[in-house]
Amino acid sequence: MKAIFYTILLAAVFLVGCEASSTPVEQSSVVGTTGGQYLVDAEPANATPVGDARKDSSDGDKITLVGHIGGSTDPFVEGVAAFTIVDPKVPYCAPEEGCKTPWDYCCTQNDVKENIATVKIVDEAGKPVTEDARKLLGVKELSLVVVEGTAKRDDQGNLSLLANKVYLKK
Repeated sequence: MKAIFYTILLAAVFLVGCEASSTPVEQSSVVGTTGGQYLVDAEPANATPVGDARKDSSDGDKITLVGHIGGSTDPFVEGVAAFTIVDPKVPYCAPEEGCKTPWDYCCTQNDVKENIATVKIVDEAGKPVTEDARKLLGVKELSLVVVEGTAKRDDQGNLSLLANKVYLKK
């Protein structure tokens, strides 16, 4: 069941395109957060870019990832505190490129496939937190985050992180 979920999620990420727009990008703003237990004030050391972690990490490894929230037009998962992140080395689209949702990486989709991971915020028992990540953490599309947790791999080798610590880079 988990493998099917991740396969569908990644398929959605890669099938999304961008729409031309001459208006500036407007990102959603977030009012308040409730996830103090998951947010940390100090940046965790030795964060690994997503692309490197996809090559080097195994199921069950304790890892720290860095990436931008994105990879599709809606990188957030409904009903749980989960989202996809993309390696910072992959450039997202600029408004001048005609993309009103630069976080979908429509201009560099071929580079996203090997540089994306799903992040699920989990509680002390390892259960997914059932609150929207935007409200819980105060994040939005293209937020640069450093997340700590445990690596999970599905049958296709896709990387997920069961995270319990999130640092928002400014």
